Amino acid sequence: MSIRVALVGTGNVGRLCLTQLIDDPRLDLVAVCVSTPEKVGVDASILAGSEAPTGVLAVDDLDAVIATEPDCVVYCAMGDTRPVEAFDDVTRILAAGIDVVGSSPNTLQYPWGVMPERAIAKMEETTAASGASLFVTGVDPGFANDLIPLVFAGTCQRIDQVRCMEIADYATYDGATVMFDVMGFGKPLDETPMLFLPGVLGLAWGTTIRQLAAGLGVTVDEIDEVHESEPAPDDFDIAAGHIAAGTRAAVRFEIIGKVAGEPVIVLEHVTRLRGDLRPDWAQPAQPGGCYRVEITGEPSYTVDICPTSRKGDHNHAAIVAAAGRIVNAIPAVVDGPPGIRTTLDLPLVTGPGIRPSPHRA
Repeated sequence: MSIRVALVGTGNVGRLCLTQLIDDPRLDLVAVCVSTPEKVGVDASILAGSEAPTGVLAVDDLDAVIATEPDCVVYCAMGDTRPVEAFDDVTRILAAGIDVVGSSPNTLQYPWGVMPERAIAKMEETTAASGASLFVTGVDPGFANDLIPLVFAGTCQRIDQVRCMEIADYATYDGATVMFDVMGFGKPLDETPMLFLPGVLGLAWGTTIRQLAAGLGVTVDEIDEVHESEPAPDDFDIAAGHIAAGTRAAVRFEIIGKVAGEPVIVLEHVTRLRGDLRPDWAQPAQPGGCYRVEITGEPSYTVDICPTSRKGDHNHAAIVAAAGRIVNAIPAVVDGPPGIRTTLDLPLVTGPGIRPSPHRA
C-alpha cells in the first residue's frame, strides 16, 4: 500500500521534493500547501514543473492539509527566517498524529544541547502523545556532514579530528532571502548579517557538531565561531540579484567543536560568488563546488562529494540531493517508533530502486 503524503512549502527544496512525491510509486500525494498567493489553486504538477495533472491543487491553509489525513507531511517551508513559526507548524502536524520529514527547522536535526530544553520537551511530549515521529535533514547541515563522516569514521582505529567542508560558488543560487538577508552578500562589510550575529553559526550548525560528537562518543565542551568576508572588486550580477563593488562577495567561516580545548569537530564553509575571489581559500574538487570530509586519524581520509545533475549545476544538484534524502526517508520514518529521529537512529535509507532512465537508449 502506498504512503499518503503531503507537502508544505514549494521553494527551492520543496519544489524538488514535489517532483519525487508525484513520481515515486511508493507514495500517494494528497495535498500541497503554499505561502505565495499566486500558487493557490495551481495543480501540483505545474508547481513541480511536470506535465501530467495530478488533481491535487495547492492550498494556503495548513489545517486543510491536516484534514486530508496524510500518513506523512514533507515540511520544507522557510525556517531560517521564521524558526518559531516553523517549529509551531511542525508541532501542529505531529499533534494530529502525522509523521513529518523535512528540511526545517534545521535545529530539529539534533536538538539536544542546541535548542532550549523546554522546546525539546514540548516536541517529545507531542510525539509521545500522538505516536508521530519527526526527521529533519538536508545536505549541510545534513547528510554531507553527519551520515558520510560517521560512515568513514566507522573504519578508523583512532580519530584526532573530523572536518566537514562546503566549498561552493553560490552565484547561481537564486534564494534571495538566504543570499542577502541571511548570508549578507551584496551588503557592506561593516554590516553584520544574520548568519554572523554572535551564536547564530553555533546554533545553525550546532546540530551537526552535537550529532557527530554523540556518534563519535565524545562530549563537546565549547563551540567557537570564526568568520571572514571578502569584498567584490567590481560590480557584477548573480542569480539572486546585484553585487556592488566593495560589498560582501565571499565568506569563509568555521564552527569549531572543542574537546578538552582541542578542535575535534570542525565545520568549514567557503562560499564565493566568483571563482577568482580569495584563491588562497580552499578550492573545490570540481568546478563550482563540492563537499569535503577530512578525517585525521588512523587511517586518515579526504573524501570529496561532487554532486552533478542533468538538469542544472552543482547548486541545483545539491538541492536535489537534499530533496532525495528527505523523501527517501519517508518509509523508514513512517514505519519507525515515535519521537525525534536522527541519522544516528534511523535505519540505512536507500533510494526508490533502479529504474530505466529516459535519457538512455
